[in-house]
Amino acid sequence: MKQVTIYTDGACSGNPGPGGWGAILQYGQHTRELSGGEAHTTNNRMELTGVIEALSLLKEPCEVELYSDSKYVIDALSKGWAKGWRAKGWVKSDKKPALNPDLWEKLLKLCEIHQVHCHWVKGHADNPYNNRCDQLAVEERQKYQ
Repeated sequence: MKQVTIYTDGACSGNPGPGGWGAILQYGQHTRELSGGEAHTTNNRMELTGVIEALSLLKEPCEVELYSDSKYVIDALSKGWAKGWRAKGWVKSDKKPALNPDLWEKLLKLCEIHQVHCHWVKGHADNPYNNRCDQLAVEERQKYQ
């Protein structure tokens, strides 16, 4: 199974507001950057979209090391929260509706294809790949301002 490293980040001006996402995929010596955005979205939607778009590019099942500064994404995947929300009809343990079920559904399906190992990194710190993803996300967000 191929091993791929993915870094992602999302950005939003206002919440909701214009937003962007950025991702870096690394496989061996190959690196690919991708990014996108939306005129009216939330930060969490952009964080999720970055991960979804990166995983969607993989053409076969891979072992993925996923790095993100989003506790929302990393904790919901690694602690099983998102699977629990889905099992309960997108309702959280506090009986409130889970947000972004459309994106979580896509992401969970991708995680069934790939072996995804989640790693949280501190945002705006010393990780050059996270910083580059942030730059890509901000550039996309600015296109909609």
